[in-house]
Amino acid sequence: MKAGVDASRTRLRTWQLALGDVVAVSLFAPIGLVSHDEGITLEGLARNALPVGLGFLASALLLGVYRRPGLARLAAAWALGITAGVLVRAAILGHGYGTTTFTFLTVTLIVTGLLLAAWRTVVALTARRRQDEDTGGPGGVPGETSR
Repeated sequence: MKAGVDASRTRLRTWQLALGDVVAVSLFAPIGLVSHDEGITLEGLARNALPVGLGFLASALLLGVYRRPGLARLAAAWALGITAGVLVRAAILGHGYGTTTFTFLTVTLIVTGLLLAAWRTVVALTARRRQDEDTGGPGGVPGETSR
């Protein structure tokens, strides 16, 4: 980062990033409910999003995703947390651990991975754009944007 750039303007606070991550991975629930013609209900969201979102958040905190950021750490938290959340969901609902649960796990991993990657890409691109605006872009004048 160049001197004179306000880091707080180019980076989200930890709680904002964590909240965005949880929202991103939890978005699979309304998408799934709609795609299965179940309608979006509080019960459906609680049944599907809560265990997965909380599983992800717990693993992210446990693995230090917000203390020591990095793609490998985020990927490990995603794989561990989503898997744990789906397995806890299956236990709570009494579904067992058969083919249906592992099909649900596979779909959930794919969808949440895409949603999380999309969210983190937006965050990275926004931070880069703000940094470029603050510095005038590579070799530019602060306050000017290059187009």
